[in-house]
Amino acid sequence: MNRWSYTKGLHDLGNSVYAYLQPDGTWGWSNSGFITTGETSLLIDTLFDLRLTQEMLDTMRRSIPAASHIDMLVNTHANGDHCYGNELVGGARIIASARTAEEMVTGVTPEVFATLLKKAPEMGQFGAFFSRIFGLFQFDNITLTPPTQTFEGRLELMVGDRMVELLEVGPAHTQGDTMAYIPGDKVIFTGDILFIGGHPIMWAGPTSNWLRACDLILSLDVETIVPGHGPITDKHGVAELKGYLEYVYEEARKRYEAGMSAFDAARDIPMDRYATWTDGERIAVNVATIYRELSGDQGHPDIVTLFTQMAALAHTVP
Repeated sequence: MNRWSYTKGLHDLGNSVYAYLQPDGTWGWSNSGFITTGETSLLIDTLFDLRLTQEMLDTMRRSIPAASHIDMLVNTHANGDHCYGNELVGGARIIASARTAEEMVTGVTPEVFATLLKKAPEMGQFGAFFSRIFGLFQFDNITLTPPTQTFEGRLELMVGDRMVELLEVGPAHTQGDTMAYIPGDKVIFTGDILFIGGHPIMWAGPTSNWLRACDLILSLDVETIVPGHGPITDKHGVAELKGYLEYVYEEARKRYEAGMSAFDAARDIPMDRYATWTDGERIAVNVATIYRELSGDQGHPDIVTLFTQMAALAHTVP
């Protein structure tokens, strides 16, 4: 099914379209993309810290002359592993959905990550979990660099004579999620609408928006699909992720209607069919988001509580 190897670094998808992959795709290890036509270039997402982003840019520049100057940068969403390296793409027009731009400056900052990592040894199970998933990244000295251009719904960009369609499909994974579709090459970069081989994490929801995003991908003429995390895939990977979301939603709904708490429901839902997927503790966030959706709660998630729950589950969930 998959002709692309899942190895770290630059992968040539053909016709000057590239993916940059970071196995194993778990917490913070995200993918990026690069498109060039003539002397014009577009980068899709930076990485979680300056060291990793610089390594990616250096790798691109060694192999792709056009990467020496990047004209446009698209951030698919506001999570730091897709935007904290923005400051290194000097001179680029930074583009994101309006919701992403807002969340980038109001959400979790690099300073918060740095502070929590410093305090982690004093924070028990929460701290141990936080250090395990984020301890390899360096959050000091990052200057948060937000978008300079925003859009809503859909935006067409021209990379030379090649059209790239930005499709806003959030809120779903975050408050603002964007995919970058290259119709002429049958390639799409989905951001974190797709996690392949790992549990997705639904910070914002609603589930219905995420399912519609999956249906949109399935309706497009695409052959090569680059997820936000995990190996390059095709429509089979989209269908698998959609099935996960449908399953978790229905199981959570049953338990919500039975009066079970969200965390008890997260622990109770059988996840045997996804036993090989990484980051199983994320079920706590997904169920909590579905519960907020079912109750009509418009509030923001309690990040500390959810990370505490995930830390507890990480000891028992593969």
